[in-house]
Amino acid sequence: MTYICVIKIKKMVQSKIELFEKHLAETAGLFKALAHPARLRILQFLAETQTCITGDISEELPLSRTTVNQHLKELKDAGLIQGHVDGVRTNYCLNPKKIGELKDSLQEFLNSIDLRNYKCE
Repeated sequence: MTYICVIKIKKMVQSKIELFEKHLAETAGLFKALAHPARLRILQFLAETQTCITGDISEELPLSRTTVNQHLKELKDAGLIQGHVDGVRTNYCLNPKKIGELKDSLQEFLNSIDLRNYKCE
């Protein structure tokens, strides 16, 4: 019985997202992937190294390997990073195309908020 309720709630939430423009929903998904300092640090770290990283990124963060892997999965699911299995290791690197889309989406979103005549006191 609980399982059925969870499915119904998930469908209600999903349908609410569908009420918005597709572009806004996609942008929100990218922003959600950035909504944790560990994920931001992972992106910074990969950008700083300017290459794919083979090995354990958790050595660079004050988090457990399991937690880092969950954050890597979020970033990978959003398309912001790529992970390629190489034997027992995974090579991680930024997805330049998706990072470019993120930058464009953020700039477009911020540009759409016109504060020149904004009055709230």
